[in-house]
Amino acid sequence: MAHGDVKHDYHLVNPSPWPFVASVGAFVAAVGAVVLMRGLSPNDNDFFFGHGQWTLFLLGAAILVITCIGWWGDVIKESRSGDHTPVVDIGLRYGMILFIASEVMFFVAWFWMFFEMAIFHGNRADWLVPTWDEATAAAWANWPPPHVETFDPFHLPLINTLILLLSGTTVTWAHHALQTGDRKGARLGLILTVALGILFSWIQFGVEYPEAGFAFGNPEVGGNATVYGASFFMATGFHGAHVVIGTIFLAVCLLRLMAGQFTPQKHFGLEAAAWYWHFVDVVWLFLFTFVYVTPYLTMQN
Repeated sequence: MAHGDVKHDYHLVNPSPWPFVASVGAFVAAVGAVVLMRGLSPNDNDFFFGHGQWTLFLLGAAILVITCIGWWGDVIKESRSGDHTPVVDIGLRYGMILFIASEVMFFVAWFWMFFEMAIFHGNRADWLVPTWDEATAAAWANWPPPHVETFDPFHLPLINTLILLLSGTTVTWAHHALQTGDRKGARLGLILTVALGILFSWIQFGVEYPEAGFAFGNPEVGGNATVYGASFFMATGFHGAHVVIGTIFLAVCLLRLMAGQFTPQKHFGLEAAAWYWHFVDVVWLFLFTFVYVTPYLTMQN
C-alpha cells in the first residue's frame, strides 16, 4: 500500500481525484477550442458558445493547469516520502521514454504532411511521368509555390537554431553539475536554459511570425494564405508549443532545485526535463533543414 509496512518494491498510489479532474478539463478545453474557432451558437455574443468566445477554452485550460500542479505535487510528495523505490524509478524512466517516443511519432506525422504537400500539391495528373525521380524533381521545383516569399534561413531561423543548440549545452551542464554536487553550477545552467527557451519563443512568435510573407489558412478565402503557409505554421507552431512546455518544465525544475528538492542521487525530474529538451532540439534541426533551408535553396535555384 502507499502507507504502512511495504512488502514489495512497487508503489500503489492512494485514490486520487486528478485523473477525473484532468478528463473534465481536457473535455472543456476541447469544446472551448471548437467554440473559439467555429462556435456552437448562432449568436456570436453568447458568452459560452458564441464564435470567438474564449470562456470555455480558458476554463478548461485553468482546470488542466490546476490538475498539473496538484497531480505532480502529489508525485513529488510520494518521492520525498520514499515511495519511489528503484523499481518505481525504472518505471518512471520507461514512462518518460515512451512519452518522448509518442511525441517523435507526432512530429513524424507533421513531417509526413509537409512532404505530402510538397510532392502532391499540384494536379495529380501531373504525376503521369516516366519515373518517380522525375516526378519528385518536378514537384520540388515548384515548392514552395512561386509567389511565396520564404524566410531566409540564415537570418532569424539560424539565430534560433544556435539558441536551441546552446540551450541543449546549458541543460547538459546543469544536469552534470547536479550529479557532481555543484548546486550553484546546476542553478546557473538551468537559469540560462530557461532564458534561452524564452528568447527562442520571443524571436519565433514575436519577431519571425509577424514578418512572414505568407499566412495560415485557406487560399480560396483570401489574403496570402497558401498550402505552404498552412504546413509551415502547423509544423513550426507545434514545435514552438513544445518549446514553451519544455521551458515551463525546466522552470519548475529550477524552482525545485532552489528549494533543495534535488540531490545528486535523486533528481529524475531534472533528468526527464533534459531528455525532453534534447528531443525538442533534435526536432528543430529537422525543421530547420526541411522547412526553412530546403525550400529556400529550391527557390534560389
